[in-house]
Amino acid sequence: MIDGTREDRLIDTFATLADTLVADYDVVDLLQTLVESCTDLFDIAAAGILLADADGELEVVASTSEASRLVEVMQLSARAGPCVECFVTGAVVSLTDVEESPPAWQRFRDSAREQGFAAVFAIPLRLRETTIGALNLLSNVPGALRQQDVRASQALADVATIGILQERTLRESMSVREQLTNALTSRVVIEQAKGVLAHSRGVSMEEAFTLLRTYARANRLLLSSVAQGLVEQTLVI
Repeated sequence: MIDGTREDRLIDTFATLADTLVADYDVVDLLQTLVESCTDLFDIAAAGILLADADGELEVVASTSEASRLVEVMQLSARAGPCVECFVTGAVVSLTDVEESPPAWQRFRDSAREQGFAAVFAIPLRLRETTIGALNLLSNVPGALRQQDVRASQALADVATIGILQERTLRESMSVREQLTNALTSRVVIEQAKGVLAHSRGVSMEEAFTLLRTYARANRLLLSSVAQGLVEQTLVI
């Protein structure tokens, strides 16, 4: 069983996500909260969520670090690695030791090794029989995730799927593909806004992202709305 303290944190995580889903919410901020919760709940160093775009290519939409090293590893995994394998099969992919990666995953293996990641686990984001993306969990040490952690991470991935596909569906009749495109477009605008803040404030991209989220939450605004305002120069932080 999950120990009492971690079980309490897991319950708190689901309660937080449920509270978010019943209010007006920003899907990228929801996914960011989810991946950050994963590093607190499980024995991992980093986490990220990738979604399929209109062409079926996987793109990073949320990660526990804005550092290019993590994004690079996940993107390589999306081309040939655990992530794309998970996306294609719709099943959990556990790579307990990156040194045991198949030859086709060489670029991913080399990048993961260089960045200090020793094991990677990919959890599918599924809508019935359709897989829309993957939750990636990265560890600094080789070894398997505990079975209860795999079950809990799949439950969190299911919440992510609900959050992505149900966002504003009561007032917008959108197809699954349109909703995925909407989530990915929001992320692009947020990336642009981070660049604006990083340049104007002289801070790192990670610090810029923290400033964005803090401002949005303090003013009860959607993260994507704040980002759009910065990009369009109708808002100054």
